Amino acid sequence: MAPFSTSSHAIIVSPGAAEAGAGEAATTPPAPTASETSAVRVRRQRVGTDWVTGVLLARTARAACDACHRHRRTLLLRVHDVEQGSRYRHILDVGATDRHSFTYVDGQVGSGPHRLRPETSLAWPGPPHPSVRTSVTTAPPDRTGSPAPARRGFRDDIQGMRALAVLGILVFHAGLAPYSGGFVTLDVFFVLSGFLITTLLLREVAATGTIDLVAFYVRRARRILPAATVAIVGTVTASYLWLHPLDARDAAVDGVWASLFGANVRFAIEETDYFTQSDPASPLQHFWSLSVEEQFYLVMPVALLLAILVAGRLLRRGDRGRTVAMVGVLSVATTASLAWSVHASTASPESAYFSTFTRVWEFGAGSLLAVGAPRLARSFTPLVRNLLVAAGLGLVVLAMSTLTTASAFPGWLALLPVVGTCLVILGGTGTADGRLPMAQRALGVRPLRVVGDASYSLYLWHWPVLVIAEQRLARELTPLDLVVALAVTVLMTWASYRFVETPLRKVRTVRRPRGMLLYPAAVSVAVACCLAATHVIDRQVTGDDPGIEVSDYERRLDGSAISDDPAIAAVQASVRAAVEGREVPRDLRPALTELKDDRADLGRCEYVGAPERLCLRGDPDGERTLVVLGNSHGRHWTPAVDRIAKRAGWKAYFLVKSQCTPARVQMVRGGQDEPWRGCLEFNDWAEDRVRELAPDLVVVSTSGAPNVEVDGEIVRDTEGVVAELGDGMARLLDDLAPLTDRLVLLEDVPRRTTSPERCLPRLDSDLGDCLSGTTRRADAVSRVSIEAAGAAGVEVVRTRQWFCDAGRCPAVVRDMVPQRDEGHVTTTYARWLATPLGRALGLRTAGRSTG
Repeated sequence: MAPFSTSSHAIIVSPGAAEAGAGEAATTPPAPTASETSAVRVRRQRVGTDWVTGVLLARTARAACDACHRHRRTLLLRVHDVEQGSRYRHILDVGATDRHSFTYVDGQVGSGPHRLRPETSLAWPGPPHPSVRTSVTTAPPDRTGSPAPARRGFRDDIQGMRALAVLGILVFHAGLAPYSGGFVTLDVFFVLSGFLITTLLLREVAATGTIDLVAFYVRRARRILPAATVAIVGTVTASYLWLHPLDARDAAVDGVWASLFGANVRFAIEETDYFTQSDPASPLQHFWSLSVEEQFYLVMPVALLLAILVAGRLLRRGDRGRTVAMVGVLSVATTASLAWSVHASTASPESAYFSTFTRVWEFGAGSLLAVGAPRLARSFTPLVRNLLVAAGLGLVVLAMSTLTTASAFPGWLALLPVVGTCLVILGGTGTADGRLPMAQRALGVRPLRVVGDASYSLYLWHWPVLVIAEQRLARELTPLDLVVALAVTVLMTWASYRFVETPLRKVRTVRRPRGMLLYPAAVSVAVACCLAATHVIDRQVTGDDPGIEVSDYERRLDGSAISDDPAIAAVQASVRAAVEGREVPRDLRPALTELKDDRADLGRCEYVGAPERLCLRGDPDGERTLVVLGNSHGRHWTPAVDRIAKRAGWKAYFLVKSQCTPARVQMVRGGQDEPWRGCLEFNDWAEDRVRELAPDLVVVSTSGAPNVEVDGEIVRDTEGVVAELGDGMARLLDDLAPLTDRLVLLEDVPRRTTSPERCLPRLDSDLGDCLSGTTRRADAVSRVSIEAAGAAGVEVVRTRQWFCDAGRCPAVVRDMVPQRDEGHVTTTYARWLATPLGRALGLRTAGRSTG
C-alpha cells in the first residue's frame, strides 16, 4: 500500500449487507459526500498504542451502527490527523457483527451510499498520531429517485459467469444440450474460485501482512457446509426411499466420502468413468468437484502463508517480497499441475478426471490472475475490455461445442475454458460503476445475477434430482419427466438458498473461533445419517436362509446325472434350484452389501497410472515362476492363482490392468475416438517384464475390447471388433511363446445378461428371476480367442462349466455369488475355485475347494 498523502481518512459501514459471495471484487468504493451526512459527535480521545485506537474505533462504529441499521443508513467513520507517509498497517476487527460491514477509504471522499460485504476487512494504516480525533456521521438513504447503483465492491459479471456455468452443466446433465462438452463449465468454476479466494487473501495480506487461517476456514465453513450437509442428508434419504437397495447403500457410502470432502478420491478408487458408466451413476457423484475445490482451499492458504513467512524472514522486502513469494508458489504449483494433467489425461483418464492434482493448475490460473489483473487492466479502454470478454466467452463456447466425452480431459484441452474464463475476468477488472463496457453489463443483468447468487444450491440439487428420477423410473427421462425434474430442482434450489444458505451465513454463533465447530458438526450429522441408512439396508438384504446343497439334487434338468466334479456339480444343482423357483438365500458369501467391493486387491500394483514396479506374490521362496497377463478378467483370478502358487511353491506376478486387453490391437475405449495410449504402453512394459523374468508358465486371461482401430479407422461393429480381437490374440500368443516354457489361455468367464447385484437384493425375487443367459458378443470374443490358441498350439483351460450349465448361469452357487456384476468373478468364488483351477493348470496343490 502506498504512503498516505492526506490527513483525512474514512471508514464506510453499511447495514444489512450479505456475506461476501463468489463475486466480490478487490475494489474499494468511495464514501458519501459531506452533503449527504449529518454528524454525530464523538468525544476527543488520546491513546498511546495502535491497539487501543483500534478498540476505540471498533466500539465507536458498533455503537453508531445500531441507529444506522434501524434507519438503513450508511455510516461514515472519519479519522483525522493520521500521520502522513506511514506504511504501518493495523486491522480494526469490527467486522464481527453480522449486520454491518466495513472498509477503509483513503483520500478524497466520493459520493453515494455504498453496500459492502462483511468479509471486507477494515484496514487502518497508522501508527496514529498520539492525538486522534474521530467523528461519526450517518448518511440518509438516497431519495432522489435516481437508478440504484450496481452492487459496489461486487463483481456482477462474475456472478453472470457463474450463472452461465451452472446452467451449462444443468442443461448438459439433463441431456438437453445442443453441445457435447458441457462438462467444461466446471473448469470455469475452478478458475473463478481460484481468482476470488486469492483476491480475498491478497486483500488480507495487504492489510495485515499475514493470513488468518482460522478466519479463512470459518468463512469457508459458513459458505459451504450448511447447504452441502442438507443436500447430502436429503439425497441419501431420497435414495433410501426410492432407489434399489444396493444403489441406496452406495449412495450412503458416497455420502460419507462427500461429507469428508473426499468424493473425488472415492470415485477414482472405484474406477468410475465420468462419461461412460455401466453401473447406475451415484446421485452424489457431482460432489467430486466440490471435494477438489475444498482440498485446494485446505492447502492453498497454508502454502501462501508459509511463502509469506519465508519472504518476511529471508527476503525482508515488505510488500514486494511477499508478492514475489506468493507468485512463486502459485506459479510452481500451476506449472507442475498442468504438466501432470497433460500426462495423466492420456495415461489414466478415469482417475485423472477426478484428481485434484490434475485440476490445481486451473485454480492456480485464477489465483495468478488475481495477483496480476489489477495492474494489467489499468490502461484498458472499454473497447479492449469488450474484446477480452467476447474472446473469453468465445473460447468457453468453443470448448463446449467441440470437446466431447471422448476427449482426453482435462489436459491441454482444458486450456480453452480456463483461458476463456481468465479473459472474461480480466476484461471486468478495474472497472467502475457507470462506465462498465457493454459485455460486462450483459453479464451483470439481473436474471443472471439471480441465478449466479443461487448457483451453489442449484449445483447441489440438480444432479440428485435427475439421477434419482431416472433410476426410479428405470428408463430415460421423457420431456414431461424432465419438466417435472427441473421444476423440483428449482424448488429445492430456492428452498436451499432461502432457508439454508443465506440465513446460516449470517448466524452470529458461527463466527470465529466457534465457527470452526461447523466442520465436526456438519460431518457428524452427514456421517450419522449415511451410516444409519447403510445399517437399515444391511438388515433388509441379509438373513439366515441356508444355501443350496448338492445332495438335494441327483439329476440335472435334462435328466442326466450330476457331475462327480464338486465345482461343476454345485453349478448344475444351483441351476436346477433356480428353475424350481427356490427363494434367494440371505446368508450369502459375499454379503450382498459387500458384493460390489469383493474384488481382488493388487496392493501397490494396481497399475492405474504408469507402471513402475513388479509385485511378488505366491511363494516368495519358490523356485519356479508364473506370470498372469490380462485385464480385469485376469485380475479377478488373482485370489485363486495366488493360492495355487503358494501351495505349489511358485512365485507369481500379476501384470493386469483393468479395461486393457493384452491382445495386440489398437484398443479404443467406449466413448473415445483414439487408441488408448496408456494401455499400449502398459502392454509394452508387461512384455518387457515377461522377457526379463523368463517365467516357467504364462497364463493369459482377458475379455475383449469395446472398439478397436484398424488402419486408422475406428471399428465399432461387433463383427469387425471380434475379428480384430481374434487376430490380436493370435499375435499376442505368437509374441509370448518364445518367452516362456509353457503358455496357457484361460477361457473367459461368460458375461451374464443380468447382474446379480440388480436382482438378488429385491425382496420379492427368487433364484429363477436371477437365472441368466450369456451375451453373444462376449461369447464370440471367447470363441475366436480359443480358436487363436488352437492354431498356435497353446493350451486352453475351460472355465465356463464353473459358472453355467447348458447356457444358463445361476446368480447363486451353493451359498456363494459367483460374479459381482455381469462379468467379474467375486474374490470369494475365485478362492473356492483354487483347487479345480490348480488341477486344470497341472500345478500340484493341497487341500480342497473351500466350502
